[in-house]
Amino acid sequence: MSKPRIGVIVGSTRPGRFGDKPAEWIAERAKATGAFEVELLDLRDYKLPFFDEQTSPAYAPSQADGAKAWQDKIASLDGFIVTAAEYNRGPTAVLKNALDYAYNEWNRKPIGFVGYGGVGGARAVEQLRLIAIELQMAPVRAAVHIVWADYMQIASGDRKVSDFAHLNQAGDDMLGQLGWWARALKTAREA
Repeated sequence: MSKPRIGVIVGSTRPGRFGDKPAEWIAERAKATGAFEVELLDLRDYKLPFFDEQTSPAYAPSQADGAKAWQDKIASLDGFIVTAAEYNRGPTAVLKNALDYAYNEWNRKPIGFVGYGGVGGARAVEQLRLIAIELQMAPVRAAVHIVWADYMQIASGDRKVSDFAHLNQAGDDMLGQLGWWARALKTAREA
């Protein structure tokens, strides 16, 4: 069996976003395990309008420009890690929109989260887990939560994500669970 292909999705598109830092960090950690092929997916590269389709992509093809390219990319991957900023106790609108623009392509694949914000993005991650379940995904239990004190040191450039032992441990725990689920579900999908 080939290595599972994992997409690391940067869940924000705003200028000056923080999400690049944890996305690049977890992508490098995932590559270093040797267990995955890893691809960084930047939502800036997928021009998805706000979801305004006649029906869910579960029931009919999407008509929006860019939707097919996004769906094809999601279909080509075996699992995902999402960086999740927390805005008003939830995930970013652009991330939720991207999740809504696919359905079957997400099914039976694992997903892990790297949250950041006041409480480490925990409330956004919890909402994303519920969305992932509705998309027939397998959200892993372990996650990375970059709390405000760590976030500020990383955002200012004083420290890097990799400087924090507890974040490295959380990342490794999440990657271990993601790897198990990615291999199991890939095997099952291929059968």
